[in-house]
Amino acid sequence: MENTDLDFDNRIPLEELKTTVESIKQELAKVIVGQQDFIELLIVSMLVDGHVLIEGVPGIAKTITAKLFAKTLDTGFSRIQFTPDLMPSDILGTSIFNVKNSEFEFKKGPIFSNVILIDEINRAPAKTQSALFETMEERQATVDGTTYPMGNPFMVLATQNPIEQEGTYALPEAQLDRFLFKIKVDYPSVEEEVQIIQTHHERKGKNAEENIEVVLKSKKLDEFKKQIHDVVVEKKIVRYIADIIANTRNHPHLYLGASPRASIAVMYVSKAFAAITGRDFVTPEDVKKALNPVLNHRIILTPEREMEGMTTESVVNMIAESVEVPR
Repeated sequence: MENTDLDFDNRIPLEELKTTVESIKQELAKVIVGQQDFIELLIVSMLVDGHVLIEGVPGIAKTITAKLFAKTLDTGFSRIQFTPDLMPSDILGTSIFNVKNSEFEFKKGPIFSNVILIDEINRAPAKTQSALFETMEERQATVDGTTYPMGNPFMVLATQNPIEQEGTYALPEAQLDRFLFKIKVDYPSVEEEVQIIQTHHERKGKNAEENIEVVLKSKKLDEFKKQIHDVVVEKKIVRYIADIIANTRNHPHLYLGASPRASIAVMYVSKAFAAITGRDFVTPEDVKKALNPVLNHRIILTPEREMEGMTTESVVNMIAESVEVPR
């Protein structure tokens, strides 16, 4: 029987995509210690037009990683600090009367950029959150009856602090579902912490951003996105994804299962994982790798399991183990 694995990379030329992803990782490694999984998920999200929710305690480089990631792309970057008094017009923009021509002119807000970092998304009230989510979903904003399209690429990276709940507004499940990933960022290991301290010492007060070069231009990013769409997903892999997601809806440990939007997200993310390793077909391992970041904000544990200290990740892993892997 002929071995088709030898010529699979001839169908879609993925070598440049793979090399570029490695270059972005290497560029960020100049400043960011560890966080390889976090960085890879940011890259994958950009490649499939997704938005990312980043959760972790303060001071673990969530913001700087997002900022430097944007610098490796030749795109605009803006940062919005969400506060309890932030209004929708503060992020979307507002119409200002121009005395010279006696007409109203729309002044675009900070959301009109390419990579937008929202700090502490759960600090702003519901109406401001909903204005943001409409923009994320529709990739456009309507102000005073006029629709303004967002830039290309358009990616929202939102951080939230899991510890400090006072003065915050929890994101409803329907809004959480709009994020492709929820990435949980943990403390570094002791070895990584030593390296962090050492790199700060050696930098001698120089700005971290000065070390980061642009790796990927917008035109090339669009080409890579098209290549990912062409990655092959066999029917048995599609069935595998559907079986896993269906299992979340009738699992005894879960109060709320995942929606079809989650199935589609797992499929796209699996294709991107395959592509960045230079493969033009999806394997069950790609699917398994996609499950936790895609599902951990889309499913809710039953109160009993939550009180026992069980996590959404452990249930997702349990489901993945129980579903038969296609051969």
